[in-house]
Amino acid sequence: MRRLDRETVDRIAAGEVVTRPARVVVELVENALDAGADRVEIEVAGDGTERIRVVDDGAGMSAEAAELAVERHTTSKLPDGNLAAVDTLGFRGEALASIADVARLTLTTNDGGARGTRVGVDDRVTVDSAGRGRGTTVEVHDLFHNRPARKESLAAPATEFERISERVAAYALLRPEVAIALDHDGRRTFATPGSGEFVDAALSVYGREVARESTTLDAAATVDVGDRTAEVTVRGLLAYPSVTRASAEHVRVAVNGRPVSVPALRRAIERGYGSLLPGERHPVAVLAVSLPPWAVDQNVHPTKETVALRAADAVAEAVETAVADALATVDLRRSADVAMDLEAALDPVDSEPSLLGDATFVGRFRDLYLLCESDGELLVIDQHAAHERINYERLRASIESEGIPSATLDPPATRSLSPGEVAAVEAHADALARLGFDCEPFGGGTVRVRAVPAPLGRVADPETLESTLAALRGGETAERRDDLLADLACHPSLKAGDELDDEEAAALVERLGACEQPFACPHGRPTVLAIDEAHLARGFERHPNRR
Repeated sequence: MRRLDRETVDRIAAGEVVTRPARVVVELVENALDAGADRVEIEVAGDGTERIRVVDDGAGMSAEAAELAVERHTTSKLPDGNLAAVDTLGFRGEALASIADVARLTLTTNDGGARGTRVGVDDRVTVDSAGRGRGTTVEVHDLFHNRPARKESLAAPATEFERISERVAAYALLRPEVAIALDHDGRRTFATPGSGEFVDAALSVYGREVARESTTLDAAATVDVGDRTAEVTVRGLLAYPSVTRASAEHVRVAVNGRPVSVPALRRAIERGYGSLLPGERHPVAVLAVSLPPWAVDQNVHPTKETVALRAADAVAEAVETAVADALATVDLRRSADVAMDLEAALDPVDSEPSLLGDATFVGRFRDLYLLCESDGELLVIDQHAAHERINYERLRASIESEGIPSATLDPPATRSLSPGEVAAVEAHADALARLGFDCEPFGGGTVRVRAVPAPLGRVADPETLESTLAALRGGETAERRDDLLADLACHPSLKAGDELDDEEAAALVERLGACEQPFACPHGRPTVLAIDEAHLARGFERHPNRR
């Protein structure tokens, strides 16, 4: 057992801070925000290991401060050494030094003087004068050039940029007063105007649908924190329940300006929506929560991805109430536009005999349940669940043979996605093609969809592509593939209130009976309930053998 020398300790600390390109971007963006920047521009080449450049118009640094900033454990963010009084995005002094330890770094800055300063770190530190207006530019080249194992452990370039996009989008949405732009390989991914309005930031990141179908909130509450009281303010944007996502990653929260993952607050937001959310769906919500610095521990996580809240339950209750009150005052009516591929789904069965072949269609109830007579039983069939099972097995058969055929959309459709989802379109292009999608980024947060899965017809539900991306981003496994197919089968399937004529209803029953597993939808819900004659007879106090 021996004590490590200071150089080794510093190198280990550097590795804890800089684990992938997204961490470099986060540290540099937070430095820019703490410097009071009104505009932050991020440029990324490839997966971020080639080049990252962050430009801001913040306070900048003097020549002396710039030279000191690249040394280990230096900071301007820790007032009087009091951790409880930190009101910036962090006090870490090792960020620039840690980055410089695993990359080639150039820092160009000016605090408003006649001349700026350029500090280069590449084996040794160089300091020169430079022409630059007020603010700071940091360029990082050849990340992990001296850490080959770390570089080889990174994911595919598109996946690494997807992570960068998601992190930058979080800052852009939750700090709408700052104009934030992200460029990738010379192409602008998105840019927010810095107007201070959450809806403007959402328009830039998510597109018109979220911006149009949303409301803002600005609320405050007082909570007890031990023997003190603290004011909790909640500001942000809530998309209407008509705009949902398959995963909870679009519920974004900032605490005192930093985007963080606080499960208690995310759950509070979803509870605020209450029964307005469809089952297994999550809202699009962007909330900035502010508390006194002493009520928040900003440094409980090595990479600052979460915080600890004093009186967390009380804060969560305040957030839930703010969300519920905001949604209670808006008009949440919606209109539906769902395309259904009934013609193909109800083609005559020409293979195995139907397991429901002796079922005779006799009627319907509430345009949701089909009633059939079969061997002395009354069968009640959920037409949506039945149509889901049929579509699911058709999709599965297609993908196991030659992949799902595509139907060309003319003109192509467009979808407004988050930056991370746009990056995922590129990262999972092959998987999307196998599933029948032909799509590509089209600038900003827009994706052009040229084709969709043919067995499902033209899918009008805008959440289909998003749901597929959400599942793919979790990794391609057989189980996830089946989940994908189940989601794809759900959206175009019959819904409550969709009318079938008698011939279509009979065809649906026949096709359901021809399925391998006709008695459950792909999500596990039953498709058929059977009520025998004896049960009806007992209910009517009639002997089952008497007519």
